[in-house]
Formats: sequence, structure tokens, C-alpha cells
Amino acid sequence: MPSFELPDAVAILKADGQRVVDYFRAFLARHTSAPPRLLESIDYSMSAGGKRLRPAMVLETWRACGGLDGSASAPSALSAATAMELIHTFSLVHDDLPAMDDDDLRRGRPTNHKVYGDAMAILAGDAMTTMAFDLIATDAEPAKSTALIRELARASGPEGMIGGQVLDMEGEKQSLTLPQLQQLHRMKTGALLTAACRMGAIAAGADEITLSAVTDCGRHLGLAFQIVDDVLDVTSSPEQMGKATGKDHAKGKNTYPSLLGLEQSKVEAHGHLRLALQAINLLGEPAKGLIALSRFVVEREL
Repeated sequence: MPSFELPDAVAILKADGQRVVDYFRAFLARHTSAPPRLLESIDYSMSAGGKRLRPAMVLETWRACGGLDGSASAPSALSAATAMELIHTFSLVHDDLPAMDDDDLRRGRPTNHKVYGDAMAILAGDAMTTMAFDLIATDAEPAKSTALIRELARASGPEGMIGGQVLDMEGEKQSLTLPQLQQLHRMKTGALLTAACRMGAIAAGADEITLSAVTDCGRHLGLAFQIVDDVLDVTSSPEQMGKATGKDHAKGKNTYPSLLGLEQSKVEAHGHLRLALQAINLLGEPAKGLIALSRFVVEREL
């Protein structure tokens, strides 16, 4: 345990999440010539709530690495955090489509395609992707924007989230080994969480030692997050999760509980949390928000 008191993780998520929503709304208002229904569809999913964990990880890593509200680096951190949420939300909108997971519920309300139709949901997701990179290119400090864009592009692309989604689809009704399952989730889930930590550090101008430390933290948290999600898919209700549960088993997907069992999966998640916290121990008290969020990743419902 750290020698300093940790803040409440839910309060951090609420405060950081609101800052990102406010920043997004201001950015959306700049698109004065875009079709109104497209903007409405984008806003519907971006404003639907959720934990906002990934953008909060950007902001809390930025603070852990010396970032201060009102400083010159604040626009870099806020634009990176908002871009991260745009990419994550685009992935959810597309994942929910009939061609993918065919879900009717997301964040406690009807999925985008159920409200706006499949075609508009596809286009809204496409637009969110381009908006994410436009936002960083426009608002981040010029000296940092290229590195931030590179991180987000690599984490969300064919060797990151999208590639991991392909592996997940191809692995349905097949038996994967633990290393194969870990690789799948390092890409599908872990890449964005790792990028969130790295982008926060880059926005703060962190040195290579610090960047390496938060990278290790993000990699372990990415696996821990997915393990917990797999456990909650088995143990929680749709009302608790805000989305359908029990679908992984029905679709023959590979999960940690199916491979390791529930109890061993929980042990595995806590092991990755321990390694994540060890990685950022050198950051000390400025990392208290990041530590609180790291604990939340594993302890939210286990």
C-alpha cells in the first residue's frame, strides 16, 4: 500500500469524464457544415455515459508525470484524452452492429444502430475515427502532436484494437492456448489502455524511463481489465453491466473463465494489478490518481 491516501476512483472518473465530454462538445460545435443527423448520431454515443476509463487514464498519467491543469501541456492532454474516447466509442458503435456482435444495448440504452440505423452507425463510427486525429492535430502542442497521433493510430489499427477484434472473431468456436488468448487481448483491449498511459506521459513531456514505466503499467492493466470483463460477463446482470451478458459463451468465444476457471481468473487479474502498480512505484504521490484507477480496473466488481 502507498504511504499517501488515494482519491476515490469513481470521483476521478466522473470529474475527468465530464472534462472530456465538455471538450468534445466544444469540438463538435466547430463542425458547422456537417449533416445534423450525423452529428446527432455521434453525440448520442459519445454522451451515453460509461466509465470513461481510457480518457481518465490519459489525464491521470499526464498528472502523474507532472502535468498541471492550466499549464501549456493541458491542451495536449485534453485533446489526447478526448481523441481516445472518440476511438473507443467508434469501436463500440461498430462492434454492436449486426455484422459483428449484434447487440441491442450499450451503456444502458439502445445501441446506435437501433436508433439511427446500420448505415448511419457505420458512418458515425467512421467520422469519430477521423475526428480523433483531427482533434489532436489541431489542439495539441505541435511538438507533441505527431507522437500522440502515432500512438493512437498504432494502438487502434491492424496491430492493435482492430487486429485484436479480427483475432477474436477468427478464434470463435476454437480452443486457444493461454498465450494465444493473452496476445488477442493485448491487441483488442490492452493496446488502447497502454496507449492511454503513453499518451498521458507524452503530453506531459515525460522522459524515457518514465515512459517505459507507464507503458509496463498499461500493458498489465490491459490484461487485467479484460480478465475482469470476462469474469463479469459470467457473474453480472445486464442491468449491472449496461449491456448484454453471457454472450461470449453462447458465441463460443475464448475467455479467461472458460480457460482458467473463475477463481484462477481473479488471481490472474490481481497478479497483473500488482505488476502494474510496481511499474509506476517510482512516480510517487503524483501518481495517486493513476494508482486509484488501476485498482478500480480490477476491484470494480470482483
